[in-house]
Amino acid sequence: VQLQASGGGFVQAGGSLRLACAASGRTFNAYNMGWFRQAPGKEREFVAAISWSGGNTYYADSVKGRFTISRDNAKNTVYLQMNSLKPEDTAVYYCAVGLGSRWWTGLRSAYDYWGQGTQVTVSS
Repeated sequence: VQLQASGGGFVQAGGSLRLACAASGRTFNAYNMGWFRQAPGKEREFVAAISWSGGNTYYADSVKGRFTISRDNAKNTVYLQMNSLKPEDTAVYYCAVGLGSRWWTGLRSAYDYWGQGTQVTVSS
């Protein structure tokens, strides 16, 4: 599985960005997907996850109500719509595939394949 994240950039606080993660493979619609982020000097942390069907979504408390994860299985792509961005959202954002049953927990160990990351910078 190969993942290609895009859509990062520089935005002012209060602004919006939409990240996209394109996946290779014919079984994308069987993958549970997640977004994580890593700020300088910090551990990589869970942001959001979505089930293979799109019917179940999970969010970190820090982004609930501001971020929305979605997917388009016909395009092999998962999205992260980020609104009301804050300077503390600044990080490299990674998408990942969770093949096992613990993907919904947000644990990094539950994810098997990772994309290369896209930088999001939010200025105050």
